[in-house]
Amino acid sequence: MDYLNLGRSGLRVSRACLGTMNFGTGHGLAASDEATAGRVIDAFLEAGGTFIDTADLYHRGETEEIVGRALKGRREHVVLATKGAMPVGAEGRGLSRRHLTRALDASLRRLGTDHIDLYQCHQWDPATPIEETMATLDGFVRQGKVRYLGCSNFTATQIVESQWAAAQAGGTPFVSLQPQYSLVQRVIEAEVLPACERHGLGTVVYGTLGGGVLTGRYRRGEAPDPDSRMGRLLGRSMPGARGWATSLLNDRNLGIAEELVKVAAGLGADPSQVALAWVARRPGVTSVLLGPRSVEQLRSNLAAFDLDLPEEAAARLDEVSRLDLGPMDGSFFHLAPRGDLAHR
Repeated sequence: MDYLNLGRSGLRVSRACLGTMNFGTGHGLAASDEATAGRVIDAFLEAGGTFIDTADLYHRGETEEIVGRALKGRREHVVLATKGAMPVGAEGRGLSRRHLTRALDASLRRLGTDHIDLYQCHQWDPATPIEETMATLDGFVRQGKVRYLGCSNFTATQIVESQWAAAQAGGTPFVSLQPQYSLVQRVIEAEVLPACERHGLGTVVYGTLGGGVLTGRYRRGEAPDPDSRMGRLLGRSMPGARGWATSLLNDRNLGIAEELVKVAAGLGADPSQVALAWVARRPGVTSVLLGPRSVEQLRSNLAAFDLDLPEEAAARLDEVSRLDLGPMDGSFFHLAPRGDLAHR
């Protein structure tokens, strides 16, 4: 396992980050029960992983409870990250001082810990002044409840505003961003990744398998298997779920997936491994979120970090997935190298 500093900080994290959104059976699309989740966490730590990410939103707090129980007795060996802003149960939402204070205390209780290593704003809140948010987060750090701060799904402008607000108040800045990034979703290359580099944020990228499109399970002209993730979403009564699945299964994305399958076959690898390897080698990426539902999926995902992706194969994937992002100053293509890696 390799490790890097997260952004402009001394926090060392593993290149693979264990995402836990699939842990829980009480709400939403149930995936992994507590026993299975525990085995996944065990296998991740045994493989040298140190970075685990969750959120209060996941299964309405059940996921945090599962993670907290699984880490009992070995909490000090893990960089534990969670997120706040979204509604949980009947609670409010947003990045106000009132909501974040309640959200953090609830997360600490569910996780069974006295501090969070990386506390992240789950999304931007246009109703709350960013000065209030950053001052509140700085207070958490000063109280010892939080060690480092991050954000998720922020735009380049929002990142700049946040760092400026922290600097003006002499407070604690963000050290990370959690954005969506994959072969089918590359828009962060235009402005977000350069903003992260300039303002000291590492990236912990999610959605790297494009909602499952990049696993090679879906084909143009073929209906998804009803038991697949996309098949279940398309079969739900919620228009939002069906609309999201339909938007992912568009002709462009399925074309990228077809090329990915060809590249993977040439390498003797699984398409999902190649998709993960492509993301992991991109400039500006610090850690890659994995969302396994089983130990078998985890081990397959981890193998991607040892996959040698030839330049020719990477170039083929670059070309087929390239977006017309308009005029660019080229700053993304001059991001600093990932730096020294510690091997284990």
